[in-house]
Amino acid sequence: MDVSTLLYEGKAKKLFSTDNPGVLRVAYLDQATALNGARKDAVQGKGTLNNEITTFIFEQLHKKEIASHFIKKISKNEQLVLELKIIPLEVVVRNVSAGSFAKRLDVDEGQQLPFPIVEFYYKEDRLDDPFINEDHIKVLDIATEKEIEFIKNQARLINQALIDLFKKIDIRLIDFKIEFGTKADGTILLADEITPDTCRLWDQKTGAHLDKDVYRRNLGEIVPVYQEVLARLEQTFNKNVKGDR
Repeated sequence: MDVSTLLYEGKAKKLFSTDNPGVLRVAYLDQATALNGARKDAVQGKGTLNNEITTFIFEQLHKKEIASHFIKKISKNEQLVLELKIIPLEVVVRNVSAGSFAKRLDVDEGQQLPFPIVEFYYKEDRLDDPFINEDHIKVLDIATEKEIEFIKNQARLINQALIDLFKKIDIRLIDFKIEFGTKADGTILLADEITPDTCRLWDQKTGAHLDKDVYRRNLGEIVPVYQEVLARLEQTFNKNVKGDR
Protein backbone atom coordinates (compact mmCIF):
# COMPACT_ATOMS: atom_id res chain seq x y z
CA MET A 1 0.00 0.00 0.00
CA ASP A 2 1.31 3.44 -0.88
CA VAL A 3 2.76 5.26 2.14
CA SER A 4 0.93 8.43 1.17
CA THR A 5 -2.54 6.87 1.18
CA LEU A 6 -5.00 8.65 3.44
CA LEU A 7 -7.18 5.98 5.00
CA TYR A 8 -9.32 8.04 7.33
CA GLU A 9 -9.87 11.65 8.32
CA GLY A 10 -11.67 12.42 11.55
CA LYS A 11 -12.33 15.50 13.64
CA ALA A 12 -8.94 15.47 15.38
CA LYS A 13 -6.59 13.31 13.32
CA LYS A 14 -5.82 11.58 10.04
CA LEU A 15 -4.72 7.98 9.47
CA PHE A 16 -2.27 7.04 6.74
CA SER A 17 -0.87 3.75 5.49
CA THR A 18 2.85 3.00 5.82
CA ASP A 19 5.23 0.68 4.01
CA ASN A 20 5.01 -1.64 7.01
CA PRO A 21 1.93 -3.90 6.73
CA GLY A 22 -0.24 -3.68 9.81
CA VAL A 23 1.19 -0.32 10.91
CA LEU A 24 -0.49 3.07 10.40
CA ARG A 25 0.70 6.64 10.79
CA VAL A 26 -1.50 8.98 12.81
CA ALA A 27 -1.30 12.74 12.28
CA TYR A 28 -2.92 14.89 14.97
CA LEU A 29 -4.65 17.99 13.62
CA ASP A 30 -4.61 21.60 14.80
CA GLN A 31 -8.37 21.58 15.05
CA ALA A 32 -10.99 21.72 17.79
CA THR A 33 -14.56 20.53 17.36
CA ALA A 34 -17.70 20.37 19.47
CA LEU A 35 -21.34 19.36 19.06
CA ASN A 36 -20.33 16.30 17.03
CA GLY A 37 -18.40 18.45 14.58
CA ALA A 38 -21.03 21.17 14.14
CA ARG A 39 -18.61 23.67 15.67
CA LYS A 40 -15.06 23.63 14.32
CA ASP A 41 -12.06 25.93 14.74
CA ALA A 42 -8.39 25.87 13.80
CA VAL A 43 -6.21 25.85 16.93
CA GLN A 44 -2.50 26.24 16.27
CA GLY A 45 -0.40 23.80 18.27
CA LYS A 46 -3.22 21.57 19.49
CA GLY A 47 -2.14 18.59 17.37
CA THR A 48 1.35 18.60 18.83
CA LEU A 49 0.03 18.83 22.38
CA ASN A 50 -2.41 15.94 21.93
CA ASN A 51 0.26 13.80 20.32
CA GLU A 52 2.65 14.47 23.22
CA ILE A 53 0.00 13.89 25.89
CA THR A 54 -1.40 10.67 24.44
CA THR A 55 2.16 9.36 23.97
CA PHE A 56 2.89 9.94 27.66
CA ILE A 57 -0.33 8.25 28.72
CA PHE A 58 -0.06 5.21 26.44
CA GLU A 59 3.53 4.68 27.57
CA GLN A 60 2.44 4.77 31.20
CA LEU A 61 -0.41 2.32 30.50
CA HIS A 62 2.02 -0.04 28.76
CA LYS A 63 4.12 -0.04 31.95
CA LYS A 64 1.01 -1.26 33.75
CA GLU A 65 0.62 -4.03 31.14
CA ILE A 66 -2.45 -2.43 29.54
CA ALA A 67 -1.94 -3.11 25.85
CA SER A 68 -2.91 -0.63 23.14
CA HIS A 69 -2.38 0.08 19.45
CA PHE A 70 0.35 2.64 20.25
CA ILE A 71 3.85 1.90 18.92
CA LYS A 72 5.85 5.13 19.12
CA LYS A 73 5.86 8.86 18.47
CA ILE A 74 7.70 9.75 15.24
CA SER A 75 7.32 13.54 15.03
CA LYS A 76 5.85 16.43 16.95
CA ASN A 77 2.33 15.62 15.74
CA GLU A 78 2.62 12.03 14.45
CA GLN A 79 2.82 8.54 15.86
CA LEU A 80 2.79 4.96 14.61
CA VAL A 81 0.04 2.58 15.70
CA LEU A 82 -1.04 -0.96 14.98
CA GLU A 83 -3.75 -1.26 12.35
CA LEU A 84 -6.97 -2.41 14.03
CA LYS A 85 -10.55 -2.93 12.98
CA ILE A 86 -12.21 -0.32 15.16
CA ILE A 87 -15.22 -1.51 17.13
CA PRO A 88 -17.95 1.12 16.54
CA LEU A 89 -18.42 1.88 20.23
CA GLU A 90 -17.47 4.88 22.30
CA VAL A 91 -16.83 3.55 25.80
CA VAL A 92 -17.32 6.22 28.45
CA VAL A 93 -16.28 5.76 32.08
CA ARG A 94 -17.67 8.22 34.61
CA ASN A 95 -16.32 8.81 38.12
CA VAL A 96 -18.05 12.14 38.76
CA SER A 97 -21.33 13.55 37.45
CA ALA A 98 -20.68 15.96 34.58
CA GLY A 99 -21.71 16.83 31.04
CA SER A 100 -24.50 14.82 29.42
CA PHE A 101 -24.77 12.49 32.44
CA ALA A 102 -25.58 15.40 34.77
CA LYS A 103 -28.14 16.82 32.31
CA ARG A 104 -29.73 13.51 31.35
CA LEU A 105 -30.24 12.26 34.90
CA ASP A 106 -30.45 15.59 36.77
CA VAL A 107 -27.50 14.80 39.02
CA ASP A 108 -25.55 17.83 40.21
CA GLU A 109 -22.34 18.33 38.27
CA GLY A 110 -19.32 17.57 40.42
CA GLN A 111 -21.06 14.94 42.53
CA GLN A 112 -18.80 11.93 43.13
CA LEU A 113 -20.46 8.75 41.92
CA PRO A 114 -20.54 5.77 44.32
CA PHE A 115 -18.70 3.64 41.75
CA PRO A 116 -17.39 4.12 38.19
CA ILE A 117 -20.12 3.86 35.57
CA VAL A 118 -19.36 2.36 32.15
CA GLU A 119 -21.53 3.62 29.30
CA PHE A 120 -21.68 2.72 25.61
CA TYR A 121 -22.43 4.97 22.65
CA TYR A 122 -22.91 3.72 19.09
CA LYS A 123 -20.13 5.32 17.05
CA GLU A 124 -22.15 6.62 14.11
CA ASP A 125 -21.99 10.33 13.20
CA ARG A 126 -25.13 10.03 11.08
CA LEU A 127 -27.08 9.18 14.26
CA ASP A 128 -25.16 11.57 16.55
CA ASP A 129 -23.51 8.67 18.42
CA PRO A 130 -26.58 7.52 20.42
CA PHE A 131 -26.43 6.07 23.93
CA ILE A 132 -27.02 2.30 23.76
CA ASN A 133 -27.04 -0.68 26.12
CA GLU A 134 -25.52 -4.14 25.96
CA ASP A 135 -28.57 -5.71 24.33
CA HIS A 136 -28.41 -3.10 21.56
CA ILE A 137 -24.74 -3.95 21.03
CA LYS A 138 -25.57 -7.63 20.59
CA VAL A 139 -28.60 -6.98 18.33
CA LEU A 140 -26.50 -4.71 16.10
CA ASP A 141 -23.81 -7.42 16.02
CA ILE A 142 -21.18 -4.95 17.21
CA ALA A 143 -19.72 -7.28 19.83
CA THR A 144 -20.49 -10.56 21.55
CA GLU A 145 -21.39 -10.87 25.23
CA LYS A 146 -17.87 -12.14 25.96
CA GLU A 147 -16.31 -9.21 24.07
CA ILE A 148 -18.55 -6.72 25.87
CA GLU A 149 -17.48 -8.11 29.22
CA PHE A 150 -13.82 -7.91 28.23
CA ILE A 151 -14.22 -4.29 27.09
CA LYS A 152 -15.96 -3.36 30.35
CA ASN A 153 -13.23 -4.98 32.43
CA GLN A 154 -10.50 -3.24 30.40
CA ALA A 155 -12.30 0.08 30.75
CA ARG A 156 -12.35 -0.31 34.53
CA LEU A 157 -8.65 -1.22 34.61
CA ILE A 158 -7.81 1.77 32.43
CA ASN A 159 -9.94 3.98 34.65
CA GLN A 160 -8.04 3.03 37.79
CA ALA A 161 -4.69 3.42 36.03
CA LEU A 162 -5.69 6.89 34.80
CA ILE A 163 -7.03 7.94 38.22
CA ASP A 164 -3.66 7.02 39.73
CA LEU A 165 -1.72 8.73 36.94
CA PHE A 166 -3.63 12.00 37.07
CA LYS A 167 -3.64 12.06 40.87
CA LYS A 168 0.17 12.27 40.74
CA ILE A 169 -0.12 15.54 38.82
CA ASP A 170 -2.91 16.98 41.02
CA ILE A 171 -5.67 16.36 38.49
CA ARG A 172 -9.05 14.78 39.21
CA LEU A 173 -10.28 12.40 36.51
CA ILE A 174 -13.98 13.14 36.04
CA ASP A 175 -14.75 10.94 33.04
CA PHE A 176 -13.25 9.84 29.74
CA LYS A 177 -14.02 8.25 26.38
CA ILE A 178 -12.01 5.42 24.86
CA GLU A 179 -12.30 3.16 21.84
CA PHE A 180 -11.17 -0.38 21.12
CA GLY A 181 -10.24 -2.32 18.02
CA THR A 182 -9.46 -5.88 17.03
CA LYS A 183 -6.33 -7.38 15.49
CA ALA A 184 -6.59 -9.96 12.73
CA ASP A 185 -6.48 -12.74 15.34
CA GLY A 186 -9.42 -11.22 17.25
CA THR A 187 -7.37 -9.72 20.08
CA ILE A 188 -9.04 -6.57 21.42
CA LEU A 189 -6.78 -3.59 22.12
CA LEU A 190 -7.23 -0.07 23.40
CA ALA A 191 -7.15 2.33 20.43
CA ASP A 192 -7.71 5.97 19.47
CA GLU A 193 -6.26 8.51 21.96
CA ILE A 194 -6.34 9.62 25.59
CA THR A 195 -6.02 13.40 25.79
CA PRO A 196 -7.83 16.42 27.23
CA ASP A 197 -10.03 16.09 24.11
CA THR A 198 -11.35 12.75 25.38
CA CYS A 199 -11.14 13.22 29.16
CA ARG A 200 -12.71 15.60 31.64
CA LEU A 201 -9.89 16.75 33.89
CA TRP A 202 -10.31 19.13 36.82
CA ASP A 203 -7.54 20.66 38.87
CA GLN A 204 -7.49 18.81 42.20
CA LYS A 205 -7.26 22.00 44.26
CA THR A 206 -9.15 24.67 42.30
CA GLY A 207 -11.60 22.59 40.24
CA ALA A 208 -10.52 24.47 37.11
CA HIS A 209 -11.22 22.72 33.81
CA LEU A 210 -8.10 21.26 32.17
CA ASP A 211 -9.86 19.74 29.17
CA LYS A 212 -11.92 20.48 26.05
CA ASP A 213 -14.81 21.83 28.12
CA VAL A 214 -12.82 25.08 28.08
CA TYR A 215 -13.60 25.17 24.34
CA ARG A 216 -17.09 23.63 24.51
CA ARG A 217 -18.24 26.11 27.16
CA ASN A 218 -16.29 29.13 25.90
CA LEU A 219 -14.29 29.36 29.14
CA GLY A 220 -11.04 30.45 27.49
CA GLU A 221 -8.25 29.24 25.22
CA ILE A 222 -7.53 25.52 25.19
CA VAL A 223 -3.85 25.60 24.19
CA PRO A 224 -2.63 27.02 27.54
CA VAL A 225 -4.79 24.44 29.34
CA TYR A 226 -3.38 21.53 27.33
CA GLN A 227 0.12 22.95 27.82
CA GLU A 228 -0.47 22.85 31.58
CA VAL A 229 -1.47 19.16 31.45
CA LEU A 230 1.59 18.31 29.35
CA ALA A 231 3.91 20.31 31.60
CA ARG A 232 2.70 18.45 34.68
CA LEU A 233 3.15 15.08 32.95
CA GLU A 234 6.66 15.97 31.80
CA GLN A 235 7.72 17.36 35.16
CA THR A 236 6.43 14.38 37.13
CA PHE A 237 7.23 11.44 34.90
CA ASN A 238 10.51 12.69 33.45
CA LYS A 239 11.67 13.31 37.01
CA ASN A 240 10.65 9.76 37.96
CA VAL A 241 12.57 8.32 35.00
CA LYS A 242 15.71 10.25 35.98
CA GLY A 243 15.30 9.12 39.57
CA ASP A 244 15.22 5.45 38.48
CA ARG A 245 18.59 5.67 36.73
